[in-house]
Formats: sequence, C-alpha cells, structure tokens
Amino acid sequence: MRHFEVRKRRAMRPRRPYSHAMSAEVDYVLGTHDEEIQRLGLQHQVWRAPVLDAWTRAGINRGSRLVDFGCGPGFATLDAAALVGPQGQVTAIERSAHFLSFAQKQADARGLGCVRFMQADLDADEIPLKDFDLAWCRWVASFVASPERLINRISASLRGGGKAVLHEYQNYASWQVIPHSETFAKFVEEVMASWRAAGGEPNIVNKLIPLLAPAGLAIVSLRPLISVIGPSHFNWQWPASFLGSGSRRLVELKRITPAYAQRIQADFAILEKNPTALMVTPLVVEIIAEKIS
Repeated sequence: MRHFEVRKRRAMRPRRPYSHAMSAEVDYVLGTHDEEIQRLGLQHQVWRAPVLDAWTRAGINRGSRLVDFGCGPGFATLDAAALVGPQGQVTAIERSAHFLSFAQKQADARGLGCVRFMQADLDADEIPLKDFDLAWCRWVASFVASPERLINRISASLRGGGKAVLHEYQNYASWQVIPHSETFAKFVEEVMASWRAAGGEPNIVNKLIPLLAPAGLAIVSLRPLISVIGPSHFNWQWPASFLGSGSRRLVELKRITPAYAQRIQADFAILEKNPTALMVTPLVVEIIAEKIS
C-alpha cells in the first residue's frame, strides 16, 4: 500500500549509475528507508502472482521491451527482467535515489544486464521513451499531480499494438474487517482523508478510464482484484504490515492521537488472534489497454 507520497521536488544534481540526472533523495512520507523497502518487498510477494498473470495475458515474453512507471525498489522490475531475458529490455522510472540504488544492486547481483534505471519525476521531468511493448504502472496514478499527463506518457511510450497494464485502487473504503471494528474503520477513513489532503485520490480508476481513449488506448480487459482472507492467510500480511506505519504517520499528521494509534494496533492484535476473523482488502482494478496505432 503505497500511501502518503509527498510531491516535494528537490534541486537536480548529476549522479551515476542511472541514465537520468539524479536528484537529492526524494521524500516519500512513508520514507525510503530500509524498513520501508522490506515492507514493499512483502507487498510484492503478495501481489506477484496477479502481476505475472496480467503481464502474460498482455503478451510479455522473451525479448519484450517493458517500461515500469514508478518502480520503487524494483521488485516488479526484476521479475520483468527475468521474464524478458537478455534479449529483452526493461526501463524502470523512479524518483527516489535510495530505492534506485537498492534496485540497481539487486539487478547487478542477479546479472540482469537488460535493466536500465532512470531517476525522473513523473509529474515534472521529460521522459523520452517510445516503442515499448508493455508499460506497467501500479499505485502511481493515485499520487501524481496529473493522472492525465501520466496516461499520456504511458501511451507515448508504447508502440502501436503495445499494451499498458495498470493496477490502481478504486474503492479503498472496501478495506474492512469482520467482525466490524470502529477503530479500524476510522483508521481507513483517516488514511483516505490524508491521501486527499496531499492531493491524491484513493478511488482513481473512475478518473483514469475516461482518459484512456483520448490518449489512444483501447481497453482490452478490466478485472477487479479483491480478497476476503483470514489471519492465517499469507496475503493478510500485506494490509497488516501497513497498519503500524500508517497509524504512526497519522499521528505525525495530527489526524489521530498516539493513544488512538495504540488502540488501533491493540484492537488489530486481538483480531489477528481470532481464527474466524476476516479481512476484505481494498478494491484494486486491473486495466489492460492497447495502444491504437
């Protein structure tokens, strides 16, 4: 769950090994520290199967050229590189120097020479990419200043007949627990309010879909991605891992008190010990669209 992004731009300065001029470390409100990288790694493990499935249905194979918009620490990027192989190409775009450094080291350790990392701000910087077979974007449109600009950039990066694959939130309030918890419900409400206060939109898909056709993208498929899971299910860790960092951030934003944050975590700990408890995950919509030549 990639939340609370700060769109604070810093002065640019040259730095290697990335192909774009590097900036001072970009500030994501949840941070770009190693603990956050670990959380994002867990998140990717949960989402890896539906991602690979979407790419396969969109036609990615050996030798394909893929661009990853907003790659973070590069977990999906490395999976894409393994799929396209040495004869393919993956270009990954991210603002955070620390995330990119981590991703580059992982790519080097795996001998994935087909990956190129680029530090760029999807809102502000020129990104001259074209003729890619597939563009991948997950939980980015909700945070950029202009979703329309993002969609246009995704379209511009593709060859005729190339595919765009997006995973974005539509009904974030669907994140609920059974039995109902008022403290948990308030946490979700405050996350959404904080997101919007920073200029984001948690329910972004209904704004994205009308932007596709004007950008030359025709919808191939739409699919809801939502689960109902118990505490013993591996996927439970994805939203559960956000609860601690998210509640701490809400305290920093003065949206909840430290005492309420403790109450949220205490109530959730009780819920996790209930073998009959269930969690409904936030609704994500998978969009696959084709560039019309």
